[in-house]
Amino acid sequence: MTDKWQHRAAGVKFLDDHFELKKNGTNVRTEAIAALTTFLTMVYIIFVNPTILANARMDKGAVFVATCLAAATCSIVMGLYANYPIALAPGMGLNAFFAFTVVLTYKYTFQQALAAVFLSGVLFFILSVTGLREYIINTIPRNLKFAIGAGVGLFLGIIALENAGIVVDNPATLVSLGNIFDLKAPAPLLCLFGFILIVALHARKVHAATLIGILVVALLGIPFGLSKFTGVISMPPSLAPTFLQLDFSRVFELSFLVVVFSILMIDVFDNAGTLIAVTEKAGLLDKDGNLPRMKQALISDSFAAMFGSLIGTSTTTSYIESAAGVEAGGRTGLTAVFVGILFLLALFFSPLAEMIPGYASAAALLFVACVMASLLANLEWEDITEAAPAVIAAITMPLTYSIATGIGLGFITYALIKLIAGRAKEIPLPVAALAVIFAVKFALTPGG
Repeated sequence: MTDKWQHRAAGVKFLDDHFELKKNGTNVRTEAIAALTTFLTMVYIIFVNPTILANARMDKGAVFVATCLAAATCSIVMGLYANYPIALAPGMGLNAFFAFTVVLTYKYTFQQALAAVFLSGVLFFILSVTGLREYIINTIPRNLKFAIGAGVGLFLGIIALENAGIVVDNPATLVSLGNIFDLKAPAPLLCLFGFILIVALHARKVHAATLIGILVVALLGIPFGLSKFTGVISMPPSLAPTFLQLDFSRVFELSFLVVVFSILMIDVFDNAGTLIAVTEKAGLLDKDGNLPRMKQALISDSFAAMFGSLIGTSTTTSYIESAAGVEAGGRTGLTAVFVGILFLLALFFSPLAEMIPGYASAAALLFVACVMASLLANLEWEDITEAAPAVIAAITMPLTYSIATGIGLGFITYALIKLIAGRAKEIPLPVAALAVIFAVKFALTPGG
């Protein structure tokens, strides 16, 4: 018995020394509770990500395993290397860009798209270790940064509405309202109910709100034959259909470079916002408002993008849902390590992932869309030369069904508006260069 307690004490001491638990005013129990809180807020991704990437003709079972492994491994790396309570998983928006823009619109195979994700991770790593990342973030106008985030949200929104049958095509008006009250085909109605349930539960501070909403509407669809219950626990499916399937055959095409750049832009800005927001909430910024161990955190995130692509998923990135764990007391990387362990356990729940229909995932997408669209409130509306290009970037993402197109039109209109308005000095050099690159790309490949 004495040896048992000695081993336990030694283990606690190791955790305290490595993660500096006492210094950060926390303990193992608090970190474990925080990890469970974070996990419950983001575990919906293991159900949603396979559904989205299935549109890219990827095996859902393999993507489920890749999602769990990417979230587990990369969260653990963040915890051990950077010592921050930030969990990672395949990013929302980035997975939609992967499936609907890169594969379905640009006609890439998912193997070629995985190669683009890998190279974006390599570039992110280079930017992180050389300090160029700060230069890019500081030179891109803040309004365009907000527009990219909001536009990705709107893109998720149109995907959700379409997948649920709430919005349908119309030859006269392009889109129109579907038959949402057809009880013989209740998917649209169930999606709306799931969305309402998720929002209401979030308003009531229920940490597992998104997960609950997805599971409830999936279960409600069983009597209508919209989903099929096949069990809860089983051995994980094979990873083979997506493992090391990268194809670099199109690496020298201009459209490939645009795809890599677009992924990089979204990941860099999303990651920066998440890191600052979560660490500020945890009180981990220094007296000057800077983030200690910033390089370690960025390297962890760039590793995540590369690792995720190798095992078969879209870009893996830091999750803003980590803030829920911080609210529960998480202050160190031990929280992220515990989250990673929970994602490893999630590997054995593949039957639940397989029963999640598109309309249930759409309810979650619609909620995420609302959260991301709120970034439009931060635009400098009083300066039309700043606001107008940002709005163009945001609204053209869903309307052209392409995040890359929205980013490109945002940069082009920003540069031209500033130039014609006699404010050319306000155009950052990277923006001018990217505007030219996107203009050439659109000229060479009309229609996106």
